[in-house]
Amino acid sequence: MGGSAGSLRRLSDSEGELISQESEEPRPPQDRRGAHWKNVVGFWILGLCNNFSYVVMLSAAHDILSHQKESGNQSHVGPGPHNKSSRFDCNPVSTAAVLLADILPTLVIKLLAPFGLHLLPYSPRVLCSGFCAAGSFILIAFSRSVPVSLCGVVLASISSGLGEVTFLALTAFYPRAVISWWSSGTGGAGLLGALSYLGLTQAGLSPQHTLLSMLGIPVLLLASYFFLLTSPEPQDPGGEEEAERAARQPLISGEDPEAPERKPDSSSGLSLHEKWTVFKVCTGAGFELLFFRNTSLNHAQQYRWYQMLYQAGVFASRSSLRCFHIRFTWTLALLQCFNLVFLLLHVWLNFLPSIYLVFLIILYEGLLGGAAYVNTFHNVALETSDEHREFAMTTTCISDTLGISLSGLTALPLHDLLCHLP
Repeated sequence: MGGSAGSLRRLSDSEGELISQESEEPRPPQDRRGAHWKNVVGFWILGLCNNFSYVVMLSAAHDILSHQKESGNQSHVGPGPHNKSSRFDCNPVSTAAVLLADILPTLVIKLLAPFGLHLLPYSPRVLCSGFCAAGSFILIAFSRSVPVSLCGVVLASISSGLGEVTFLALTAFYPRAVISWWSSGTGGAGLLGALSYLGLTQAGLSPQHTLLSMLGIPVLLLASYFFLLTSPEPQDPGGEEEAERAARQPLISGEDPEAPERKPDSSSGLSLHEKWTVFKVCTGAGFELLFFRNTSLNHAQQYRWYQMLYQAGVFASRSSLRCFHIRFTWTLALLQCFNLVFLLLHVWLNFLPSIYLVFLIILYEGLLGGAAYVNTFHNVALETSDEHREFAMTTTCISDTLGISLSGLTALPLHDLLCHLP
């Protein structure tokens, strides 16, 4: 069965759509293995493409806030009116402003998703996500002012948020293995997104042309979804008929008296320590203040390297679920807090002698953040019953996004405070 036809049947954009005879018959073992690999690779690519624009916006944050319009029609990234009286070489606006523009629309989408997103079938959601991602690259590439660029960041946020709640809900109708592949793909988006932006700009390509070169990513997302994923197997959680029905039913519904009893240790949401873990302290908003003058890298290059190393750590740990599983995820949040305090002390006292020590700390921070993400969603998948898993996966996204939003809000006044230090 072709991936495109299977996806269209699975998502049931119209009530009258028929299931083909081929999809109703059980597949032979060899076909099932092929379908399994199509699905896990498909979810890896979806995770990669969905988070790619989000990561690129964070990597380009310093460039976006340094954006100036030259005389004529050329735009470039220049040094900008930085605060030269401060040892941090601050932008007038913190890079946390880009972080907030990149995360607040996602937070709104995730908060509203459990109540109204069921009215929209999966296919239109994915199309909207792909078009918003492409629009963000185009808008920022041709922007001549910071406000317009921030509108492009908002489009990237809408794309990422809508895609995440859609694809995580979709994992409920596939084997649990796709969750680790999705998480690995999102980690790969961090590494490839940050590395590609860093590499292309270091090679001499302008930020404008760098962003335009990434327009193939939304196309890859749509192609993977419509042509690579197959329809869920009948033995998968929910099955094909359940997938079609769930695309149109509310995520919150009354209890079915005939529904099977829930597993004793399962819950429809997160336990307290899991909520605390994904409600993590994110130091990315403060990377701009980790500025070293005794290095060959300028401020913008240092910021890009911080983002790339952080995302490299995230990718490694989000791909580690098949190697080890962390049950007590609250320990990861505690270690992240220690990192935050240590880096804030360095920003205040300036006691680290080399930028390479900061590189190692940021890589370690990425390892913690990625491990918290993948292990939390894995725990949710294990501890929720089949009929509640789609809702649980959708609502779990909220706490992670809320934590990042609060870190951005905290970084704004912190940026202003520290930038006024001599």
